[in-house]
Amino acid sequence: MTGVITRATPVPSPGLPGRVRIYEVGPRDGLQNEQGVIPVEVKEEFVRRLLAAGLPVVEATSFVHPRWVPQLADAAELMGRLGDDGRDCPVLVPNERGLDRALELGLRHVAVFASATETFAAKNLNRTLETQLEMFAPTVERALAAGMDVRAYVSMCFGDPWEGPVAPEQVVEVGQRLLAMGATELSLGDTIGVGTAGHVTALVEAFTAAGTDVDRLALHFHDTYGQALSNVQAGLRAGVTTYDASAGGLGGCPYAQSATGNLATEDLVWLLDGLGIDHGVDLEALVATSAWMAQQLGRPSPSAVVRALAQSTS
Repeated sequence: MTGVITRATPVPSPGLPGRVRIYEVGPRDGLQNEQGVIPVEVKEEFVRRLLAAGLPVVEATSFVHPRWVPQLADAAELMGRLGDDGRDCPVLVPNERGLDRALELGLRHVAVFASATETFAAKNLNRTLETQLEMFAPTVERALAAGMDVRAYVSMCFGDPWEGPVAPEQVVEVGQRLLAMGATELSLGDTIGVGTAGHVTALVEAFTAAGTDVDRLALHFHDTYGQALSNVQAGLRAGVTTYDASAGGLGGCPYAQSATGNLATEDLVWLLDGLGIDHGVDLEALVATSAWMAQQLGRPSPSAVVRALAQSTS
């Protein structure tokens, strides 16, 4: 076959941001739900290849107790192997014990993971909506005192498999309290992928109406119902410039079985290229990395762009 197109044709759309920051979550969110054991040396190469592909942020792992997420039990070893290259890679810390481990390794960026709903707070953290925030407060305070940057995630922002639709006001209440603690960025997660473009617009507008600067918001989509890229476009129109994505579309949530893969980083890059929006990522290197990781996992990549480009070059 001739004339294979390997790059999206840029056709800028008026009113959209000129540049987007991609927050890569593949090594943490992408791998946390894998069934088999992934060798730490594979994880190390995955992180290094993602960094080499130009991704500005690569979230490397989580210091959660191995009993809850056994796939990330090697977090300290991974960060030790990454050395100086991993100092600026964020890690998830569920509590002060996790923060202690990050501090011991000299890491500079941590994230906490909250829920917008009572049921998921109970299932994921064994806490209520209120007590989860009480748990995070000293963790965030100590991290800031140590000169760390703190990101906050809020899950179930668009819908909860146990509680159903989630009101934007409920998400805003949780999110603003995390920002008030000192989190510099708030990632709003569509954990089970039920959000649609209008819902994205309404949620962002609810935050800005409550006084939150749109620059402090990030969006985190799952593609369960095929809406992730449509939701990104709604976020772009609303002025959001940071998007979480997972190389190759890897990911899920161990505590929400309906949460399928994350928005694939390659699919996001293709969309941004088509809109003429800068991002700084080398798509060819990224596709090669995801194709390599798919081989390590023994299954094809869920990313449409990875499948298309890998086939066109094979």
